[in-house]
Amino acid sequence: MKLPRKPYLREISLRGDGALSGEAYPFDIPAVRRLGKLCFHPDVTFFIGENGSGKSTLLEAIALALGFGAEGGTKNVRHQTASTTSPLHASLDIARGAQAPQDHYFLRAESFYNIAAYMDEVGLLGGYGCKSLHHQSHGEAFLALLTKKLRGNGLYLLDEPEAALSPSRQLAALVAINQLVDDQSQFVIVTHSPILLSYPRAKIMLLDETGIREVNYEDTEHFTVSRDFLNNYRRRLELLFDRDA
Repeated sequence: MKLPRKPYLREISLRGDGALSGEAYPFDIPAVRRLGKLCFHPDVTFFIGENGSGKSTLLEAIALALGFGAEGGTKNVRHQTASTTSPLHASLDIARGAQAPQDHYFLRAESFYNIAAYMDEVGLLGGYGCKSLHHQSHGEAFLALLTKKLRGNGLYLLDEPEAALSPSRQLAALVAINQLVDDQSQFVIVTHSPILLSYPRAKIMLLDETGIREVNYEDTEHFTVSRDFLNNYRRRLELLFDRDA
């Protein structure tokens, strides 16, 4: 009988010195100020919420606390074009699992172009299919990362990976994520995608003005709004545009 795998990243919590920072950014964000203790699913943990709710800020802080560079990549990449990181990482306590991951990657959709340019500059393209990421579409480059660069037995932090992916490519990304989970990997993902959120072996954490709490997939706004719109799109468009409302 196969024993359950323990997660590489078990939990994070906010130290008291962080809470003492008052209303200074990022502690003015309710989900950050009320962080408490956050436990991760051993397979996939999603961060969801409105723009400005602190999802990417929290993921960035986790990445920096774990030793990643601010713009993403592997832990060996220290490329940075601007200093825009928050101080939150310095106030996080990280609880790791008993086993360390053998592979690591931090994907930031907004800075992936810079990482792609850096990979071209240093010539480290073997893990991306031996093809320049700039000679691929944005979506192709993201999928090359998921299917060629990530090797398994890894801890992977992804910030809005759906940004460059069509709906069908998001389904392909789900397959790639599942294969990596089966290969003893753990993901923490910030997303707005109802397709990615449907992954069944996951914990969905909602960040809002009340703090952070776990929610079920079918209770997320991503699911309910998408389902309602697709099932009633003509009426919804009429209401949106005030036509024959």
